[in-house]
Amino acid sequence: MNLKFCILFSFFVRNVIARGGYRSTFLSSAADLGFENESYAGSGRHLIEENQSHHPRTDIARGYMTNSELERAVKEFGRRCSHISRIYSIGESVRGFPLWVIEISDKPGREEPEPAFKFIGNVHGDEPVGRELLLLLANWICDNYKRDPLVDLIVDKVHLHILPSMNPDGFSFRRRGNANNVDLNRDFPDQFFPWNNNEDARQPETKAIMSWLREMCFTASASLHGGALVANYPWDASLDKRKNYYACPDDGTFRFLASIYSKSHYNMSLSKEFEGGITNGAAWYPVYGGMQDWNYIYGGCFELTLEISDNKWPNAKELPTIWEYNKMSMLNLVASLVKTGVHGRVFSSDSGRPLPGLITIKGINYTVKTSGTLADYHRLLVPGERYEVMATVPGYKSKATHIWLEKEEATNVDFILDPEVSSDGTLLRSICDCGRKSRLLSIGYFWGTHFEVYLVLIVVLAFLCFLLTRRIKSNLLKQRSPPKRSVLTV
Repeated sequence: MNLKFCILFSFFVRNVIARGGYRSTFLSSAADLGFENESYAGSGRHLIEENQSHHPRTDIARGYMTNSELERAVKEFGRRCSHISRIYSIGESVRGFPLWVIEISDKPGREEPEPAFKFIGNVHGDEPVGRELLLLLANWICDNYKRDPLVDLIVDKVHLHILPSMNPDGFSFRRRGNANNVDLNRDFPDQFFPWNNNEDARQPETKAIMSWLREMCFTASASLHGGALVANYPWDASLDKRKNYYACPDDGTFRFLASIYSKSHYNMSLSKEFEGGITNGAAWYPVYGGMQDWNYIYGGCFELTLEISDNKWPNAKELPTIWEYNKMSMLNLVASLVKTGVHGRVFSSDSGRPLPGLITIKGINYTVKTSGTLADYHRLLVPGERYEVMATVPGYKSKATHIWLEKEEATNVDFILDPEVSSDGTLLRSICDCGRKSRLLSIGYFWGTHFEVYLVLIVVLAFLCFLLTRRIKSNLLKQRSPPKRSVLTV
């Protein structure tokens, strides 16, 4: 019996060695993780993604929060730091998991004339470092408010929104795509190729992000990825599909923002692959249907794609070190919204009320919209240069001014616009539809511009209604009164 067993076992070993079974098993696991070799060190994102039909090692997520643990952590943060935060959801994943957001501000949930920034993590399910770092960031801000001047600046002057996981289903499956195995960073409308312009056909996570930007005015944004160490900026693609530098109108500003992150990082700016630790997306390789370009074109939001770890899914023991390497980069990027750029509001000269409108910079083919209610704007620009800033509102005379933008200080410019007058003396007013809550804003604006006239009309109408009501009641009483009893005398 022992002799038979030994013969069978030796035969099995010879076959396994001959076929390379053990090596094949190891390599398939590495491929499923999206890494290029056995060391699990990816050098960058890949134009053609690997087949991810199999799950990676079952222990790869050890030490990372599960989706349920992430949800509990977000809600616990909301309870612990309720004085400077609120928790809300922008939608659900394919499998119904809420897409939780943490807002951090000294006045969370209130609209203020302040810039808003958003962080988005875990866009790809197999890149979970971002979701861990974003919870660490939120808690660090909470713990250091009123203790650290940089944190105070962020909380008091910025509305910071944090979405730890855009793709919780992909995280559960340990794969890049969502529950439908769709790459969410290829699911947005594309400026060059309109193959995915049917919004109804998009994934629910993508729709949630798009609806989010319709509801809120974000000045800037960053999504966190893994597989490289670089700050990526638009354009992410080119018309000819070639791997060439393709600059957007605000190329200088994006390079400035990307450099803030890279230079604040422990070693990102020392990259041998990417000069200064930053790269134009199309120069790295073209991405179509990406979230970054869509934010800039359709959302008026300056978004970076931050690759924050060489390994897509590093050992959880490395997370504290990765956090320390990225902490100041994340804080400085958010703080840059109020440390530089030109900011202000637009008002009407005749009523003093806010005017939703447009802000343009001479020589830059890009328009920034003011917010709807407060008509505030926040235009990011490269510091240390001179600019001509113009405010435009339909029905009002445009105004422009020249500014010198200091290197370490933002500039504030409020515009007061005069209404245009026709040849017969009539004011030519129209309401700027800025795409966010425009119907409600238009009603509010129309009401506000002639408040005194409307108030008089309301009082007169109320008085007339009062008289009419009394008249009707009087007639009804006369009709209902019983007839006088007749007396018959004999």
